[in-house]
Amino acid sequence: MDKKSIAVLKQLFETNEVNNNVIAELRKDERKGVQKLLQRYDREKHKEQVLKQKFAEMCHFEQINYDKGCRYIAGMDEAGRGPLAGPVVAAAVVLPRDFTLLGLNDSKQLNEATRNRFFEIIKRQAVSYGISIVSNQKIDQVNIYEATKLAMYDAINQLDPKPDHVLIDAVNLDNLPCTSEAIVKGDQKSISVAAASILAKVSRDQLMKKIHTEFPMYDFASNMGYGTKHHMDMLEQHGITQYHRKSYAPVRNVAK
Repeated sequence: MDKKSIAVLKQLFETNEVNNNVIAELRKDERKGVQKLLQRYDREKHKEQVLKQKFAEMCHFEQINYDKGCRYIAGMDEAGRGPLAGPVVAAAVVLPRDFTLLGLNDSKQLNEATRNRFFEIIKRQAVSYGISIVSNQKIDQVNIYEATKLAMYDAINQLDPKPDHVLIDAVNLDNLPCTSEAIVKGDQKSISVAAASILAKVSRDQLMKKIHTEFPMYDFASNMGYGTKHHMDMLEQHGITQYHRKSYAPVRNVAK
């Protein structure tokens, strides 16, 4: 193989126009620039292999239920149980059996740009998905645990086709029209639950950013309603808004 310039080789790597034969030839090339390209290539290949292994492990619960004869398996998760303001959001999603999205994980472990990109991919490729929003007023009426379950039931009811089995992140739901199981840290163990966690979190983050435009002093666009020091300082200074959860002690104490 004729020696190509480092710039040309770099372009080939960037456009993924290298194969095993090319790599084997380049390993004989002693130029430092070539060796740096190969080192980067090896690191990326190793990272890809790790992601593939992780993804395969996160298909475990889905595969068990496919083997039992299930056709549609839903993942379920929520976002927003802990914040002092805003709604709680639940999402349910049925992924195609051949769905692949390397890097899919618990939404909290991904940066915002990756979450947003995965959000669009999941919505586009899902067999079905449902997203349910329960307001802070309802949370105050029934408590956050019951409000979360209401959101989950509603999200499941939005699915069409209906699931044969539901994998839920650490919440037991009764009276479902299909079998289900609660998985502790399910958003780190199941691709379906992880996908649901992304749908729920991104949807809720988008809502909190809209609320931020009404009440920018609380910085909801950054804290998403959680009780940061700045948020607490603004509560003391400006009082509560219609989006605050009055049943939560830090808010209730300010409202007195």
